[in-house]
Amino acid sequence: MNIGMVCFPTYGGSGVVATELGKSLAKKGHKVHFMSYSQPFRLNLFDENLFYHEFSVNDYPLFDYQPYESVLASKIVDVAIFEQLDVLHVHYAIPHASVAYMAQQILKSKKIHLPYVTTLHGTDITLVGRDPAFEPVIRFSLNHSNIITSVSESLKMETLKTFKIDNKISVIPNFINIEEYQTHPKNCNKHKYAPNGEKILVHISNFRKVKRIEDVIRIFDLVKKAVPSKLILVGDGPEKAAIDQLCRQLNLSHDVINLGKIADPKEILSVADLFILPSETESFGLSALEAMAMKVPVISTNSGGLPEVNIHGKTGFLSEVGSIEEMAANSIKLLSDNNLFQNFRENAFEQAKHFDINNVLPLYESLYSKLISNSLS
Repeated sequence: MNIGMVCFPTYGGSGVVATELGKSLAKKGHKVHFMSYSQPFRLNLFDENLFYHEFSVNDYPLFDYQPYESVLASKIVDVAIFEQLDVLHVHYAIPHASVAYMAQQILKSKKIHLPYVTTLHGTDITLVGRDPAFEPVIRFSLNHSNIITSVSESLKMETLKTFKIDNKISVIPNFINIEEYQTHPKNCNKHKYAPNGEKILVHISNFRKVKRIEDVIRIFDLVKKAVPSKLILVGDGPEKAAIDQLCRQLNLSHDVINLGKIADPKEILSVADLFILPSETESFGLSALEAMAMKVPVISTNSGGLPEVNIHGKTGFLSEVGSIEEMAANSIKLLSDNNLFQNFRENAFEQAKHFDINNVLPLYESLYSKLISNSLS
C-alpha cells in the first residue's frame, strides 16, 4: 500500500504514535509518506519505504495568522497525485480531519478518490474540541471521515458525548515495540543519577498544565521524606519555569534532575523505579505504557484511558486527580516492599505485551485495505 501520514511533528504522544506506526508499516513493505511542517522528531528516514514531504507556511503581510490548513491541503493533493497514494491517515482531529476532507474534495474534482482515516488522540477532543467555536467544523469533518479511530474506549465515549456524531468510531490502542524494550540494557547508568543508591522516580511529558507537573513535585517531596529518592523529569513546556521555582521553594533543586526533551526515553526508564503520571486527563497514557514495557510500575490518576493501561493494584496504583498524599503513600508502599515491587514490575511488563505493535499493526492494515477495496468498487 501507498500511505499518506499527516501528524504534528512536536514532542507529544500523537506524533510519536504516527511516526512509529509509519516506521512499522515501512518495515512490512508499505510505502509511507509523511507530511508535516518539520520532520517528526522520531522519524529516521534510513528506510527505502519512508518518505518525508515538508511544506512551508510563509508569512504574508495580508494575514495575521499563517494559512496552515490551506498549505497542508495543497501538499496532500500534490503528494496524492504524484506519489499515487492509496489512503491517507491523519492524526489529531484539529485541524487535520477538516484539511483531509478539503484535500479529498479537491482530488475528487480530478477524478481521484483518496479515502482517509482520522485518529483521535485526546486533547483534540477533551480540551481544544470543547471550544464551541470548533464544534461545527469538528462534527462535520468527523462525520465525513471514511473511518475514525480513537486510542482508547474512554476517548471514544468522550467524543460521542461531546459531538454526538453519527459516524462509527473504532478503538485501536496506542502501542510499543516490546522487542525494543526487552533488548535494551537495564540500569546501566543508575549510579550516575543515584550515587548513594536512592530510588529513582521519573516523569515524562510536554509540561502543560493538564499534566499537573506541580503534583509530581509535591508527590516526590513526600516520598523523599520517607525513602531516599531522586526525581528525573523528561520534557519541556510552558510549566517549566513554575516547576523550577517550586523546586527551589521546597529545597528540592539538588534532587530533581531535569533532562529536557529526549526522543527515546528507554535509557531513562531503564534506571527508573517508579513512573509518576498525575495528569488531569490522559486519553491513553503512552508514556505510562513505555514505562511498563521497561518493568516500571506506574503511579497515576484514574482519568481518561489510564485505567485501560495501568491496572490498579497490579501494575501500579490509580488515584483521583489531585490526590497527592494518596499517590505518595502508594509510591512509598511499593518502594518499601521489595517483594511487592518485584511483583508489580513483572505484572507491568506482562500488561505492556498486550500493546505490542505486532498485535496493533494488523488492525490498521485491515482498515486501510478495507478503505482501498471500497474505493475501487
